[in-house]
Amino acid sequence: MTGGPTAASSQGLDLLRESGALLEGHFLLSSGRHAGRYVQCAKLFQDSLKASRACDALGSHVREAVGDETPFDVVVGPALGAVVMAYEMGRALGVRGIFAERDAEHGFALRRGFSIKPGERVLVAEDVVTTGGSVRELLAALSAMNPGSLAVASLVDRTGGKSPFGDCPFYSLVQLEIPSWEEQECPLCLEGTDPAVKPGSRPGLT
Repeated sequence: MTGGPTAASSQGLDLLRESGALLEGHFLLSSGRHAGRYVQCAKLFQDSLKASRACDALGSHVREAVGDETPFDVVVGPALGAVVMAYEMGRALGVRGIFAERDAEHGFALRRGFSIKPGERVLVAEDVVTTGGSVRELLAALSAMNPGSLAVASLVDRTGGKSPFGDCPFYSLVQLEIPSWEEQECPLCLEGTDPAVKPGSRPGLT
């Protein structure tokens, strides 16, 4: 399930623009594909007021979509990029906000004393969803903890309306269509522009 109310979506897009989170250039995405635009939500989250407004809007949309004032018991974000968002979404929904960490050998895990009780309703928070690979990996890890339910919420949905999470509910504040290409098909490369740069925080290609 994707999408958000028009007013909230417009507010979210305005906040991204005001914070300089919508970047133009030649970018190498974590998937290995190239794009001419990039959403760097870290620039939004450095402003606590804008971050709060964005997550409040997304939280209201989630409540309305689910039809419950307290639809979840805990929010989990994948580190590093969604640590702040998990806290802000937890605050917006009035529940715990925690994060999961990845290592090369075991994938995502809850550490630092964090835990999920069997039966708890879990919302996974991610700033931008494109292919959804990291979130799917986290959902698999959380499923082993016997949650009551799982859902995903993102500030920005770049999937083009095709949720990568199967039957898992997916809520988003802003939907953006940003074309991307394989390196050999990238028009920016073919035009001879500056080499693609990797703006994200995740090392290597995944």
